[in-house]
Amino acid sequence: METQYYTIIEKQDFYEMIENKYGELAIFIDSRPGTPVDPVLEFDGKQTALLKRDERLAVRLDNIDPETKNILCEREVVMIVELSGEEVQRVYGVPVENVDEIIFVGRQTRADELVKVKSKADVISAFGAVKTWVGGQK
Repeated sequence: METQYYTIIEKQDFYEMIENKYGELAIFIDSRPGTPVDPVLEFDGKQTALLKRDERLAVRLDNIDPETKNILCEREVVMIVELSGEEVQRVYGVPVENVDEIIFVGRQTRADELVKVKSKADVISAFGAVKTWVGGQK
C-alpha cells in the first residue's frame, strides 16, 4: 500500500449531466486510473462541485448549468459514469454533500490541476509515527 502525502484536484473541462424519468442524476466524466474509495460529491449550491474520488484524487466540475444546480441540490445520491472515449470504464453511486463553499487550497501545477500539500501533522499521522525526537539547538 502506497501512502500519499498530497492531494491532486483535476479540473474536468467537459462533463455531462443527465436526468432520467425517475429524477435520478448521472454525471459523465473522463475515466481516472484506479478504483474510487468512499467517493463523495461536494456541491456549493452555485456552480461548482468537487468529486472526492479517493484520498489522493478529486475532480472539479465548474460552471454547472443553472437548471441542473437546483436538481443537484435536492439529490442525496448521484451516479458517476467514467468514460474512456465512448467506452464506460466504471459506474458508481456517490452521496451528495451540500456545502457552503468549496475551497481549493494548493498550488497550481497546470491549467487544470492543483496540488495540495498536507500539513506536517497530516504527514506524521499518515506515516504512523509512534515516537518523535527533536534535535538541534534550542
